Amino acid sequence: MSDQLMPVYNRAEPVFVRGEGVWLHTAEGETYLDCVAGIATNALGHAHPRLVAALTEQAGKLWHLSNVFRIPGQERLAERICAASFGERLFFTNSGAEAVEAALKTARRYHAAGGAPERIDIIGFTGSFHGRTYATINASGNPSYLDGFGPRLPGYVQLDIDDRAALAAAIARPTTAAVIVEPVQGEGGARALPGEWLLDLRRLCSDHGVLLIHDEVQSGMGRTGRLFAHQWFEGTEPDIMAIAKALGCGFPVGACVATAEAARGMVAGVHGSTFGGNPLAMAVAETAFDEISRPETLANAQLIGRRLAEGLARIAADHPSIVVDIRGKGMLIGVKLAVNNREFMAAARRHRLLVAGGGDNCVRMLPSLLMREDEADLALERFAATVAGFAAMGERAA
Repeated sequence: MSDQLMPVYNRAEPVFVRGEGVWLHTAEGETYLDCVAGIATNALGHAHPRLVAALTEQAGKLWHLSNVFRIPGQERLAERICAASFGERLFFTNSGAEAVEAALKTARRYHAAGGAPERIDIIGFTGSFHGRTYATINASGNPSYLDGFGPRLPGYVQLDIDDRAALAAAIARPTTAAVIVEPVQGEGGARALPGEWLLDLRRLCSDHGVLLIHDEVQSGMGRTGRLFAHQWFEGTEPDIMAIAKALGCGFPVGACVATAEAARGMVAGVHGSTFGGNPLAMAVAETAFDEISRPETLANAQLIGRRLAEGLARIAADHPSIVVDIRGKGMLIGVKLAVNNREFMAAARRHRLLVAGGGDNCVRMLPSLLMREDEADLALERFAATVAGFAAMGERAA
């Protein structure tokens, strides 16, 4: 480990030098089955040939331009994302946190442009995660992210996601600007919100002139088997949406998508980005969108998501003392454990399986949307072996 790097990560030991599909390889020749995928980012697996070709071709042409100039790739991709969603306006960023920042600014500018600058409050939820910038840690529902970073920013409200009365009262306040929610929570424990809840939230926001922001940084771009998670439930469309991660399949790119009405305050000079939407990012993201939006890719995500969830449910039934619950939607799967999730992740690595951590003592399985059935079965086999190891330890202790 380098002493020069800020020690803000608890890094695992394997050093990977090469990947293809769902597989990662170390310099020593060890091979791991990757169900982390850069935390739901490498949606097409490692070194997808079309992405490699798109990046290589663009690298020989033009890397970067200021957003002072037109970038045709932005225009093409914005048109396609908007055509495939509720969106009518789009702003490109470098990351999910920046996309959420743009969404928060868009919501407040909407009210200011409409003559109600006092409407600044952003309602979020306990267990949520929206990024690591200063505004997004205030919007996130984890107090530990704020520890040591000064006072909480004004205008951010945290509520229990199950307290409907408190939510209705907060939305009705005259200072409320927007509600931000993940249709499927990622870091917070892979909790999939029911369609009825999302529809009720949509109606509450509409009734009180409050904008609805969906954070689909992790749940979007095919992760649940639809291009965006809210598309499973008719009538739940937000006014603003943040996407990233799989949008570039590992290349840094994000986007804030909005209706024309919600974006009415976003005029020249109020927001910007040096690198957001540069030609390299657009070349990769356009190609990634091509592949992820294919019906075959989305159908595979649904198929493999069901196969993994059903297999994990069988493992849970066999070992209820280790596995407490199976959660999530599509290929955003959470497994709540009765044993320490960090210890479980380390044990899974010994079985050459990579799984991600999560809140509420969960581990998450977030593999490539192109994972094959035999690869899913192998992932389940290795997960079961990890669970069996903990069960055996419990039996010995008893």
